[in-house]
Amino acid sequence: MKYISSRDKNHIVSFEDAVKRGLAPNKGLYMPQEYISMGNDFWANLFDMSLPEIGYQVGKKYVGDEIPDSDFKNLCNEVLNFDIPLVQVKDNVFSLELFHGPTCAFKDVGARFMARCLGYFSQKNNEKTVILVATSGDTGSAVARGFLNVPGVDVIILYPSGKVSEIQEKQLTTNGGNITALEVNGVFDDCQRLVKTAFANFDTKNRFHLTSANSINIARLIPQSFYYYYAVAQAKDYDTAICVPSGNFGNLTGGILAWKSGLQVNKFVAATNINDTVPNYLESGIYTPKPSKQTISNAMDVGDPSNFERLDIIFDHDSKKMHQTIEGYSFTDEQTRKKMQQVRDIYGYTLDPHGAVGFLGIEKYLASNPGIKGIFLETAHPAKFLDVVKESTGVTPDLPETLQECMKKSKKSIKIDNKYEDLAQILTEKYL
Repeated sequence: MKYISSRDKNHIVSFEDAVKRGLAPNKGLYMPQEYISMGNDFWANLFDMSLPEIGYQVGKKYVGDEIPDSDFKNLCNEVLNFDIPLVQVKDNVFSLELFHGPTCAFKDVGARFMARCLGYFSQKNNEKTVILVATSGDTGSAVARGFLNVPGVDVIILYPSGKVSEIQEKQLTTNGGNITALEVNGVFDDCQRLVKTAFANFDTKNRFHLTSANSINIARLIPQSFYYYYAVAQAKDYDTAICVPSGNFGNLTGGILAWKSGLQVNKFVAATNINDTVPNYLESGIYTPKPSKQTISNAMDVGDPSNFERLDIIFDHDSKKMHQTIEGYSFTDEQTRKKMQQVRDIYGYTLDPHGAVGFLGIEKYLASNPGIKGIFLETAHPAKFLDVVKESTGVTPDLPETLQECMKKSKKSIKIDNKYEDLAQILTEKYL
């Protein structure tokens, strides 16, 4: 499998090069040169397959022979060594719980996959790699944990000061070792802009590879397709609607890659908070990015989602074609809080604010499309948003053991302004 830039189909690279570079030289995003197609045997056996088996069979289509079969099978077994259960919340609504990994968020899947791929390539070539990653919440913690102490790889995390939860900040800033946290005076979009600017402008003088672990990196995106197959396998039903709480739209793009490979679903639903750029596009056909607004579902506070560029290409720059496959809704904080309380009171299920947006989205879709199963992605453990959950439901979720240990540690971050010069100075001082 070869990979092309979203902005230049003649720029063609290997999987290894796409992972190392993160972003194409013209700031394009890497995409498969062709969409994979899973064979009849795969679909015939899907309902009986484990998550690591799905990851191996799907992932090999993207990785090819760049990682030997035995190594890649071991990689998938290591990455996907926790369950992603499908849990019934009410009659026809199911939660795909993506928070059972080491940092209690869905991004554990993509971050761990990328870490092991990049670690494999770095060790094979005896190279130094520096990862720049912008986070609005859970990406940074998953990447930090996934890459902690990986030989030959350093991680620099940029996060918006005061705009992540206390637990998320602790997960970002208490690792030490090869992980550095930069606390940016700004919003997530500023962090993302700094990362993109560094890729386009920072001269590494060929002393190291500079890459990203955001969902702009293809090795983050590919494994996010795995659990859509697994969701359908557990539902044992190809006529399900799947709702994805959406911010930077990498998670949804993973689902669309699965769909392009032949996975049958009734509909994808993109549910956002008031940062509703994509739902507005699906209605109007006009893409109008805007500054992000802060909400209680902070990991989705994105006004100009990077992965829209990939979605736009997949659907041939046609909003009507995209709307045939993806429905889009947006919800306010008030609606989110109310749904969190209602679901807890009626069904005894505790949602985090992002999962609540997903629940709202799937309910709204099923109201007009009764008689089918609906799945929403519960992307983070509710304990990661203690204050919001407690205020909304009156319930204080128990902290998983991994989060308890994290909260005991001391924060260590470097504060910077949202200026590229500040980031460039840190990179220069550390590596040149």
